[in-house]
Amino acid sequence: MNTGNSEKHKFLEDSEMSFQEVFDFTFQRFISIMHGLSKEFGEEIFMETLKRVSSETASEDVSENTLKKTADGQPNDFAAYKAWARNPSRFMRHILTFDIIEDTDRVLEIRVTECLWAKTFRENGASDIGYATLCHTDYAGCQAFNKKISMTRTKTLMQGNDYCNHRWIWEK
Repeated sequence: MNTGNSEKHKFLEDSEMSFQEVFDFTFQRFISIMHGLSKEFGEEIFMETLKRVSSETASEDVSENTLKKTADGQPNDFAAYKAWARNPSRFMRHILTFDIIEDTDRVLEIRVTECLWAKTFRENGASDIGYATLCHTDYAGCQAFNKKISMTRTKTLMQGNDYCNHRWIWEK
């Protein structure tokens, strides 16, 4: 109940849940639904569709967010793209552990050694779903931010590797 004072709305209050608890709460039901849909439609078709739709959604989200930022006078150059890695948000600091391997005016390479998304999906037997909905979208996301950015990656924690090796290149 809002009494008209300056207190935060109850929806905006701290949940007192850990990041792990939030991920478990958020993704366990989602994973169950995705497993059901995979059985219903057939795994191969479902995974390809999930990758496509997830990438399209990520691309639209990044494009919309980038348009808002550029309308406010913020650049969408490579330095702006790399800002999340140089100065990670509180959220990113709590869900990823990564090292910057290379950071130049044309290349950003990071090595992710812990990822709460990968942990959550793998523990729930859904690394394929996690890859399709989260990891695969990284390619579309960087392109949506700026067409001059491309990404390569040969390893992901989600797929069972010891680390993820993201490498973004700014094509001048």
